[in-house]
This record gives sequence, structure tokens and C-alpha cells, in this order.
Amino acid sequence: MEMTRLLKLMFTFYIAGLIPTIRANLSELDEYWSKRAGEAREFTLQAYHSNPYEVVDHFHERHYDNSTDVKETEEDSDDEKPEEVEDDVIEMVGNEMNSTRRILRGKPKGKGKGKRKGKWSKLKGPCTASNPIDKCWRCRSNWAKRRKNLVKCVRGFGHSTIGGKRGRIYVVTSNLDEDMVNPKPGTLRHAVIQKEPLWIIFKNDMHIRLSQELMICSFKTIDARGTDVHIAHGAGITIQFVRHVIIHGLRIHHICQSNGGMIRDSTDHFGMRTKADGDGISIYGSSMIWLDHISMSKCQDGLIDAIVGSTAITISNSHFTHHNDVMLLGAQNDNQGDKKMQVTVAYNHFGKGLVQRMPRIRWGFVHVVNNDYTHWELYAIGGSQAPTILSHGNRFIAPPHKPHYREVTKRDYASEHEWKHWNWRSDKDMFMNGAYFRQSGNPHFKCHHTRKQMIKPKHGIAVSMLTKYAGALDCRVGKRC
Repeated sequence: MEMTRLLKLMFTFYIAGLIPTIRANLSELDEYWSKRAGEAREFTLQAYHSNPYEVVDHFHERHYDNSTDVKETEEDSDDEKPEEVEDDVIEMVGNEMNSTRRILRGKPKGKGKGKRKGKWSKLKGPCTASNPIDKCWRCRSNWAKRRKNLVKCVRGFGHSTIGGKRGRIYVVTSNLDEDMVNPKPGTLRHAVIQKEPLWIIFKNDMHIRLSQELMICSFKTIDARGTDVHIAHGAGITIQFVRHVIIHGLRIHHICQSNGGMIRDSTDHFGMRTKADGDGISIYGSSMIWLDHISMSKCQDGLIDAIVGSTAITISNSHFTHHNDVMLLGAQNDNQGDKKMQVTVAYNHFGKGLVQRMPRIRWGFVHVVNNDYTHWELYAIGGSQAPTILSHGNRFIAPPHKPHYREVTKRDYASEHEWKHWNWRSDKDMFMNGAYFRQSGNPHFKCHHTRKQMIKPKHGIAVSMLTKYAGALDCRVGKRC
């Protein structure tokens, strides 16, 4: 009997130790990953802002004037000094090339079979930047010569993110993803595992089918501007125990579970990974992350997950469609590390075919500002474990065919006696088709974040303009986006 109890006790401790390993897709939490996890926790504490309302105030107090147009100044012209041009390029050429170009771009001049109809082909006239992030760079024709200036544009809790600003430019020349342990130079996988900071761009349009999850190292920018890049019909992107990552301009869709196996996550380490869930982008124990102008749909699990103490994140200007569980911020009710989670969700369009979690939040502090919610089936914003949710200047259009699901909010695992104390506040939001936001907490609740961390909202009536260009852009080098 005593032996049986002892065996049961040992089995319980084994399972308890295994759970965080499974959540991280690790077959074993070895010394290497234990060290990475410890470092990530330190970076989380550094990135965490003890008074997040100061960040909200920054978003609230700056960046808006009466015009959203950007006029190209003399200093932004193409006749810039040679030393200002970023020519520090690493072009890793693979042996095999397959651009898999798709006819998805804007309509060129002329007629005939060669004309192409893209998302923005019907938009004519001068370039207009419809929100402060885009106003920082989009309507400058020399953006491609000053790619790294993009880091000046991030707002919200991810405002300190620099990605690969301090590194060289790496040109991805091949869409292949065949060797998980020794990826070929010129592939995206080879680029993201380098230990040095890199600003990663693409030589041409391409579709990339990831054979296994793509593990990204710290201080990386994936910049797809000027090309049409799809991550599709394979595994997704994993940002685990790292910091300073920017992903801009990708189209991510039809992501499925991967089988796991030996995968390299840096130039000096590879290890066994368990099966990945099928998230489009998984942020795990990471900080200072910016996701901008991404188009996402149809992933097997979530489109975006940010869990296990991830913080200092901005998700902006993105377009989400055709998915059930859209965005999960905080995965477990008992993971109090997510109390440090601080996320800005701004200028996104939550569009056709979406069901719920836009986002769904556990613990943490989330600023949801100037997003357009045109579709949902169950609810738009949900949460548990007393998260703070500030909804500012969003437009919510309730599903006309489902009158029982017009409430924007959904609270889980708590009685009204408990959740009535959670600070869920709505200000300047616009509600249509009977949509309504159930507020809770202190009615006199005020924000006192730094000016760098918060985005000043316009009223929800302006959201259709602010999110007009949400999703991957139709950029061409030498022209305004």
C-alpha cells in the first residue's frame, strides 16, 4: 500500500513538471531552455510598466491633428545623401529558387492579359495615411531606402521594440523550408535563427510552406513591404523566450498542426519539439513585440496567442477574417505571470467569418483602441481572472442574424459578484445593430500611463477611415504605400 502511494505521488510530481514543458512545445525542459526561460522572465520584468495608465495617456495625448495626409518633405525626397541609404545588405543566395509569384498586386498601367487586380487597385488619388502609425512612414516614396525608420512608428505598449534595427539587412531569396536543423542560407528559417540583429526582407513575391514551426531569435524584423509574402499551408511562427521582434506585412493563413521533431532555434542550439497546435503566431514568454499590417485567416488553432508572461506588445493595422478563436492573451487561469501582460490592440479590422476572442484575456492589462468590429458570432471581447480592459473609440457592429449575441463582452469563470469589480471600461465607442458593452469596475476609472505607451483614440465614428488600410499593404519600392 505504501509503495502504491509513493508511486502515485511520484507520478503526480512528474505530470506537474511536464505541463509547462508541453505548453512550450518542448520535449524536455533542458538546461538551455531553463536558462532561456529565466532570462525571458527578467526581460518581462524590465518591459513591464508599473503604471500602465501612463502608456494609455501617451496614446491618448499625442499623434492626432486635423489632417491624416502626409506631404513628402524635401528631406524625404529620393535625392538623399549616399551615407543615409541602408546598403548594408546580406544576400544569402540558395541553390534553388522558386518565387511562386501570384497575381495579387495592384493594377498596372495599360490594358491586356497582363493587368492585375489587387486589394487596393480601385483606390486612386494621393496617398493618405489614416492613422498615426501609418502617418509616420507610409506616404513617403523613399520608405524602402529607410526601412529601419519603421521602428520610430510603433505606438502603445510595444513602443520600445526595435527589432533588427541595429543589424544588417538580410535578403530572403528562396521559399524552401526543407531542413529544420541545418536550414539553407537564403531561406527565412536561416535568417531568423541568426544570433545577430537582422532586418529581414524578401527578394521577390513568394509563398512559404513551413514544414515545422518557425523559431525566431531576438532582435529580428521580418519586413515584407514591397513583396507579396504568404506563410501558408504549413506550420506557424513561434516567438518564444525572446525580445525585440517586429513582423510586418505578411499574409498568414491555412496554418495547421506540425508533427514536431528536431528544430533549430538558434545557430548554436537545436532540440526536440513536440507537436505545435497550429497557431498563426504564438508569443510565449516574450517581450517587446510589434505585429503590424498582417493579414491572417484560417489557422487550425488561434490566429495570435500571447501567453506565459509575454508583455510590451502592440498588435496594429492588421486584418483578421474567417476564424473561430482569433486572439488569446493569457492561456491559463493559474498562470499569474500573465499579470505582467500589457498589450495594445489598435487600428485592426476584425472582419468576415470571425466567431470570438477579439481578444480573449486572462489577467493583464489590454488597451483596445480604434478597431473595427464588423463581424462576430458569439462575442467580441472576453476575459477571466480580472483583466483590465480599456475599450476606446472602437466600432462594434452586432450580428444582425443573431440577436442573442449582441453583447460585445463575455466574462468567464466568475459570478457577477466577482466580475463587477473588474475594470472593463468603454469610452468613445460606437455601437450598431443593438451592440452593447457591459462595463464594470470603477466608473471614475482614469488612465495615468506614460505618453509613449497609450494611443489617443478618435471617436468610433472615425474607425472606418482609421482602419481603411488594415492588413498587408500593396507596396512597391520607389512608390508610396
